[in-house]
Amino acid sequence: HGIPLTDFAADPRIDLTIDGADQVVPGRLDLIKGLGGALLREKLVATASDRMIVVADDRKLVARLGGATRLPVEITAFGWQVAMAQLAASGCAPVLRMAGALPFVTDGGNHIADCAIADIPDPAALHARLCAMVGVVETGLFFGLASEARIGGPGGVRRLTRRAGISP
Repeated sequence: HGIPLTDFAADPRIDLTIDGADQVVPGRLDLIKGLGGALLREKLVATASDRMIVVADDRKLVARLGGATRLPVEITAFGWQVAMAQLAASGCAPVLRMAGALPFVTDGGNHIADCAIADIPDPAALHARLCAMVGVVETGLFFGLASEARIGGPGGVRRLTRRAGISP
């Protein structure tokens, strides 16, 4: 379709990223992403973007992150057992994501531990705690990155902004 491709070497900044999310907190626009398995790549793109717009349906709206949606944590393929043990010891109840009989492999060559965390009141603190563990590459916690969300539901599409909350 004539869309030119580029990379970060040629273009280190992106004007706009539009992406989905697995959970969205209105107002703050904190997110859980990564159930599709590309959380590190998606976070790199979002971090390099001037603006990030999230598109999701209203079933993804939550008062707090966690609960019914597991938190994806990208871990190294080498020594994944060590990372899983640390996550388990911290109370995250990790389950190694599988692709059939083998561990799922991300586009970065890593594995994903899907962690059951009942409630995440402070995503930044949890992110820092998890990333301090040896073998943890990245988490699916996205905070301070999305500037806007478009949320679809039976009544149409609503626009949420990080500063202003919800508007029609």
